[in-house]
Amino acid sequence: MDKIPMTRSGFAALERELGELKSKERPAIIRQIAEAREHGDLSENAEYHAAREKQGFIEGRIKELESILSRAEQIDTSKLSGSVKFGAIVNLVDEDTDEERTYQIVGEAEADIERGLLNIRSPLARALIGKDVGDSVEVTTPGGQRSYEILAIRYE
Repeated sequence: MDKIPMTRSGFAALERELGELKSKERPAIIRQIAEAREHGDLSENAEYHAAREKQGFIEGRIKELESILSRAEQIDTSKLSGSVKFGAIVNLVDEDTDEERTYQIVGEAEADIERGLLNIRSPLARALIGKDVGDSVEVTTPGGQRSYEILAIRYE
């Protein structure tokens, strides 16, 4: 099995999610199913079917998180420095719009573009790896060709 690179904070966040699912979500859905069963005929009981469906999603996510965490390779990014590597927090400026953005390059399991967590396998992350402050990178995006300049690199 392949190891999954992950930051310490990403690992901790997935552990918290797993704990929440096991200690709160799973018992709550079991109670909902029990209550729905008390309403009688299960064949036309929408509450029961909805609760069972939700239970399936919860159990699936628990299995997924357990698999990810068992294969996770935590990388201590606080000991890194220099050019862009896994775990780097990179400040960029779009050379066309002068819009500044900050991304942290993380593993696939913890990526969340809305929160600035950029998947290491994304085109932008691949273009940034190995670059230094002041370097420009060209990236092909769904919206066309984009050019970014690296303003700062830091590790936490």
